[in-house]
Amino acid sequence: MSDTILETAGMTREFSGFVAVDGVALRVRTGTIHALIGPNGAGKTTCFNLLTKFLQPTRGTIKFKGRDITRLKPAQVARLGLVRSFQISAVFPHLTALENVRLALQRKRGASFDFWRSEKALKVFDDRAHELLYDVGLSGFAETVVTQLPYGQKRALEIATTLALDPEMLLLDEPTAGMTHSDVDRIVQLIRRVREGRTILMVEHNLSVVEGLCDTITVLTRGKVLAEGDYTTVSKNPEVIAAYLGSADA
Repeated sequence: MSDTILETAGMTREFSGFVAVDGVALRVRTGTIHALIGPNGAGKTTCFNLLTKFLQPTRGTIKFKGRDITRLKPAQVARLGLVRSFQISAVFPHLTALENVRLALQRKRGASFDFWRSEKALKVFDDRAHELLYDVGLSGFAETVVTQLPYGQKRALEIATTLALDPEMLLLDEPTAGMTHSDVDRIVQLIRRVREGRTILMVEHNLSVVEGLCDTITVLTRGKVLAEGDYTTVSKNPEVIAAYLGSADA
């Protein structure tokens, strides 16, 4: 369908006989925020790794914008506009916030060894880097070394470096994990701001975040799709309540 940006059919991943993802059919509509939820061990992170090609499926297909990306490599799908963030913050801790974003932007130079270029050569990216820092609420922290940023701001910085790749679709792996209530609110507002012109697929345990932010929710359990729909629909599903919403670790 023309409104579909990412689609899987029969996506399966086995590890030495253990089926971590079992025949998952996922369809993400362009311009939406789509959540992937489920109890621990449901296969959410494995799905993310399959979609972004850090793992290859045992069988099944993955299509992005109608193109079969099943056998592509992570860098190839990133260049197509499908980019992920990670649950653990992945920024350079001893560089400033500005330097981190600038390094992400340098990819547009098209040179393999830009990392070693002079400070002057990289300053051409300063204006765009400052714009991205503003977008994620870090405009006052451009010269702050990452080790001095609190956890929530480090996650915001990681999103800024991800946005520097100008992704058409953004995959966020538990963007509010380990955050205080104020940091959660800040990240939710950030995701709302950066969704314009993009599609977002996110793994998230905080159900209040999912309820207020996501258009569509896919519930996984034991590697299979249990239910799908908006929050009202899935939250009233008896199987979802039994498998996820009513569990102690949800």
